[in-house]
Amino acid sequence: MTQTLHNANTKRDDLPARTRWAILAVILAADILDLLDATITNIAAPTITADLGGGPALVQWLGAAYALALGVLLVPGGRLGDKYGRRKLFLIGLAGFIAASLACGLAPTPATLVAARLLQGAFGALVIPQGFGILGATWPRDQIGRAFALFGPAMGLSAVGGPVLAGFLIDADIAGLGWRPMFLINLLLGGAALLAAARLLPRDTGDSAVSVDVPGSALLAGAMLGVLGGLIDGSGGGTSSGGAWTARPLTLLLLGLVAFAAFCHRQRTAAHPLIEPSLLRNRGFAAGLTLGVAAFAATSGLLYVISLFLQRDLGRTPADTALGLIPLTLGIVIASIACHGLLHTYGRRLAVTGLLILLAGCVWLTLVIHNSGTHTTSWSLTPPLVILGVGMGTCFGTIYDLTIGDIAPPEAGSASGSLNAVQQLANALGAAAVTTVYFHSDGTMSLLVVAAGLATCLPLAALLPSKPQEEGHH
Repeated sequence: MTQTLHNANTKRDDLPARTRWAILAVILAADILDLLDATITNIAAPTITADLGGGPALVQWLGAAYALALGVLLVPGGRLGDKYGRRKLFLIGLAGFIAASLACGLAPTPATLVAARLLQGAFGALVIPQGFGILGATWPRDQIGRAFALFGPAMGLSAVGGPVLAGFLIDADIAGLGWRPMFLINLLLGGAALLAAARLLPRDTGDSAVSVDVPGSALLAGAMLGVLGGLIDGSGGGTSSGGAWTARPLTLLLLGLVAFAAFCHRQRTAAHPLIEPSLLRNRGFAAGLTLGVAAFAATSGLLYVISLFLQRDLGRTPADTALGLIPLTLGIVIASIACHGLLHTYGRRLAVTGLLILLAGCVWLTLVIHNSGTHTTSWSLTPPLVILGVGMGTCFGTIYDLTIGDIAPPEAGSASGSLNAVQQLANALGAAAVTTVYFHSDGTMSLLVVAAGLATCLPLAALLPSKPQEEGHH
């Protein structure tokens, strides 16, 4: 492994800048495609259940199945790239993701669709971790920060871009296929990315001595399945009727917590744990990982509440709901542009500022919905949604840069896999938890829960380094 990385490091300075940017574009395209599919069912689920059946529970499992597989397998996916070669795993994962997207688009029943979503997440977990490792092997150390800085804004845009794309594709009803084109479009977009990746990505041999913690992955999968299953079952499977917290969901939650405790014990005792011990000793990475749990869970729940409120309470169509999310997207774009280059000047203060803006937008949105209810207008929603987008665009890119900006290239695969795994698992947990509150109360109470989650992020942000590490300093 050391010799392989040494050879890669000696060659990356020889690559033309145009080639490096093309490699970055391919990696970003694949990651964006992956993350778009993590959010498209927020808007599409009601239309899908109306077509396939499956009941309200399908609304929740469509997103949860994808996030569960993606989150659990991201870290093992990074290790497999270290073991067998990042280029090989990237190509296999992207090809599998395209095939799973075809299965989603052709799914005849709810069960086959959920299974295909699991496969999508699993193959996506092979793609995402390889990107940072490939960049570490192709970009000079003094320039790689420029590449990393693009991932935070890209992921933020993907989080809201998925529902927007889904809404317009459903409303267009291409060839009378309804919701199916939002999955089938991956054949075109993913196919182009796959061809470019096969041509551009550098070959690497990997290291056969790298180990993958299969028992740890199984325990984490069991933990997440138990907790998600308990939350979704406890919410009444998507109904608003009370009395859903019977023995079954409580037992699932308990089993999930027991499995998580066993997973934590495994990480302390395993010879090759899922997360490299050296990463957890990196103060910036450990702080960012902890902050990510709260921030991503709160934001995921927030986006879910907004989508549900627009469709269920205001009766909007998928396309109208997609239009309603555009102010949020604009806020992310505005903040990403405005904050470009400010991280080294303001550092942690930029992340705290973004979280405060995000919290302010959430409180504003809560007041609007509380005062207007089902009479809420698009004009009254626009200002708080823009503020929410500005908060996301300000803090998420900053958190990513502070967390992984000083990770050494040999640890890049594990680091990116760990951080993205936390994002996906937090997305699943946040959406499930807030949905449970939503179905048992209303949008206002759900947003208050989100606001409380965002408030917990503020003291966590204080644990981040005040500034990013200087380039080349370790």
